[in-house]
Amino acid sequence: MNLSARNNYQTIPRIIVIGVSGCGKSTVASLLAKSLEVSFIEADEFHPKANIHKMKSGTPLNDEDRKPWLDTLNSELHKRSETGFVLACSALKEQYRKLLSDGIWGIRWIYLDGSFDTIFKRMKEREHFMKPEMLQSQFDALEIPEYGIHCSIEYPPEEIVNQILEQLSE
Repeated sequence: MNLSARNNYQTIPRIIVIGVSGCGKSTVASLLAKSLEVSFIEADEFHPKANIHKMKSGTPLNDEDRKPWLDTLNSELHKRSETGFVLACSALKEQYRKLLSDGIWGIRWIYLDGSFDTIFKRMKEREHFMKPEMLQSQFDALEIPEYGIHCSIEYPPEEIVNQILEQLSE
């Protein structure tokens, strides 16, 4: 682990970067994990094929679709809780965040905040199973947490990571 980041952080990093699809979770989380020298976990890699097929067809996931996926992610976080992790996961609702963090102490939440227009434009420029037309369903489901570190996506990813590391060390 980066010594200065580790010395300032003082605990094993257990971090979940959340936000709507297209906000930059994967980019920011992977850079943050590299900086902290812990595992990066991409939640999308844990979706069952049925979920991916549903999203590819333009149908948003419902709570029932997400439950097994969130349970699997929680198990993965338990496996890595002693060595640290940074997870990139939408975790749009409080109930999802509770399932993710169940039984895991010391999770730090990072919420990436951006406007619909900015994120929609980004989504149109990338290749992903989550189509831009489904973005509104993400914003409709979003319950912005009142806790954690909130970061604007208007900055470059490296600057966002620096802001996060600074706030984690406080």
